[in-house]
Amino acid sequence: MGNITLNQVTKSFGDVQVIPPLDLEINEGEFVVFVGPSGCGKSTLLRLIAGLEDVTSGNITIDGREATEVPPAKRGLAMVFQSYALYPHMSVRKNIAFPLKMAGMPQDQIDAKVNNAASVLNLADYIDRRPGQLSGGQRQRVAIGRAIVREPAAFLFDEPLSNLDASLRVNMRLEISELHNTLKTTMIYVTHDQVEAMTMADKIVVLQAGNIEQVGSPLDLYHSPQNTFVAGFIGSPNMNLFTGSEAQKHGAKTIGIRPEHVQVSKTEGMWKGRVGVAEHLGSDTFIHVHDTGLAEMVTVRISGDMQVKHNDTIYLSPDMEKMHKFDDNDQRI
Repeated sequence: MGNITLNQVTKSFGDVQVIPPLDLEINEGEFVVFVGPSGCGKSTLLRLIAGLEDVTSGNITIDGREATEVPPAKRGLAMVFQSYALYPHMSVRKNIAFPLKMAGMPQDQIDAKVNNAASVLNLADYIDRRPGQLSGGQRQRVAIGRAIVREPAAFLFDEPLSNLDASLRVNMRLEISELHNTLKTTMIYVTHDQVEAMTMADKIVVLQAGNIEQVGSPLDLYHSPQNTFVAGFIGSPNMNLFTGSEAQKHGAKTIGIRPEHVQVSKTEGMWKGRVGVAEHLGSDTFIHVHDTGLAEMVTVRISGDMQVKHNDTIYLSPDMEKMHKFDDNDQRI
């Protein structure tokens, strides 16, 4: 259960096509993350799979069955929204039980499923509270619990952590990943945060302007980006990308090097520059280097023990084996 196939799916709003013809295979049990900048079509694509938006052309199959015209409630999918969408007057227990009650399930079965979901999500101590008495992270867990009890073929998450503060986002990221390992159910997760994508996904789908730029595991995309868009989008801080004469020396229109693949010296190196802002994170320091002649700014990662200060002159030497090269069409060489 949970195999989803999109075949030449398109979506237009009036005369504007927001999803050009698109093919995608999501395998049973995978954790797939749709990632890209705002407006790239990732939430629209999720809503097409859920049935909340109509497909303009093409078809969607779920577990081998044609689902393009099937209403959302009959697709066997469960969606978790950014806004939680809980009933404020109902307890946690009643919120989680609601879809089962609407389906007419016997009360003893409802109780068993709700108690199991509450246990999995560490909500047992809050089962009789109302949403207003819970933290943001707890409310999101209730929303996930309401999805779990339906035992769907796949879970669809639409930026579920964007309303949480930074520390809660990290905790919920871990909890959702643990939940996937426990349930083994297909999960499709939309985010604009490429760190979430890298840390959670089995497979990442990178989108830009409705097009799939690349599909692969987090490390595939990190080590072998297929074009300059993926190279610049995946990784934190971003890959350094250079054009001009330095790229032409290497037979490319654009070359890329990640911040951790540049050696820094105070005495010698391939590129000379001036230290701008240094971001001290403890174990690592990210320094933003100016006046190299390569780009307005080059970001490099150094050990937190290395002492540098604003306006220091330093020398940079890229690891040539880790350099990425791209052609005139911005495609990987």
